[in-house]
Amino acid sequence: MRILYINHYAGSPRHGMEFRPYYLAREWVKAGHQVNMLAADVSHLRQLHPQFAGKYHDEDIDGIRYTWCKTRPYEGNGVGRVLNIFSFLARVMGLSGRYLKQWKPDVVIASSTYPLDTVPAAWIAGKTGARLVYEVHDLWPLTPVEVGGMSKKHPFIRLLQWAEDFGYKRADTVVSMLPCAKDYMMAHGMAAEKYAVVPNGVDVGEWQGDTLALPAEHRMRLAELKAQGRFVVGYAGGHGLANALDFLLEAAAQLQGTPISFALVGDGPDKAALAARAAELKLDNVLFLPSIAKRSVPNFLAECDALYIGWRKLPIYRFGINPNKLFDYMMAGKPVIHSVEAGNDMVKDAGAGISVGAEDPSAIADAARRMAVLPLAERERMGAAGKAYVLANHDYAVLARRFLAAVRLS
Repeated sequence: MRILYINHYAGSPRHGMEFRPYYLAREWVKAGHQVNMLAADVSHLRQLHPQFAGKYHDEDIDGIRYTWCKTRPYEGNGVGRVLNIFSFLARVMGLSGRYLKQWKPDVVIASSTYPLDTVPAAWIAGKTGARLVYEVHDLWPLTPVEVGGMSKKHPFIRLLQWAEDFGYKRADTVVSMLPCAKDYMMAHGMAAEKYAVVPNGVDVGEWQGDTLALPAEHRMRLAELKAQGRFVVGYAGGHGLANALDFLLEAAAQLQGTPISFALVGDGPDKAALAARAAELKLDNVLFLPSIAKRSVPNFLAECDALYIGWRKLPIYRFGINPNKLFDYMMAGKPVIHSVEAGNDMVKDAGAGISVGAEDPSAIADAARRMAVLPLAERERMGAAGKAYVLANHDYAVLARRFLAAVRLS
């Protein structure tokens, strides 16, 4: 089967995030399918942009044909990003002759965060007789309206709403990463039988392969905490507003004088402000450490006694959450403290830790106290339950098969 995967921000191990399209496509290639990944050369998510002359560039990455489209550079979420989106859509249409004449796809997947790629995807699918899949990452334009504060009457928001509704109506299959979005999608024109949930996942092979040792600074600082008999709650990831680390610091303030410490690894736009807040609170139980390579993350998680992930109270989370960080935590076999208010809770479902309300420092502090006094065997049971849950439900080898089954059976 030939699969055309249109994802503006698709990444790879060579270029960086986002990884979901790569992992799914790699599994499909292993199963004998052909995949052409159509992506922009510029993405705010990637660490490395492909460099080439001309409008398009093909390259093979682990058997996947990546076709990079030259697009307008941008920074931030302003007009520049909007122009970049439209330049990518124009490139997709400019390349449509390849798919109509030279390489006719059996499946066309529209998979960018924004829904405007449903239009060229539907055009190509219609001309070639391919099945059309609308893969929904986030609910746009609801996310920029509810989270970003944009007006529903803004012309760009109206355009996004039209494109989203168009995708729900025209697609043969709607693959949602959000587990609680079916009613919303049906209200916008999707037939119930089109709906399939295929969440994010993990590459199990990465956890079974060679890892990278922690930097000397990280090893030394964590060893110091262990030597002091501290119970270490770890966090690995971005230091931004969405991660609710400010509430974790408030919880840490309530745990001063206890043998509980927090080790935060990563970088992000709010790290300096968080460090300043920790200093203001005179926290001696919070350790900020630099970001580490992805292959070093398993070794950091292994050094922790428990792991923390938190969320802000946002109405958009009523449709469910799907955090890659949580899958890494659970694959590490460690118990999780989950501060959340959402339509789903994988930690609770798996029995993998303690879940408390979002934006509640007292509840987070209480969860840390409870976790610290649990017998080691109980924490290990939680960790094992989380890992088993991920292997059964979030292994990309499993998800790739589920995705194609939804396409074929719909």
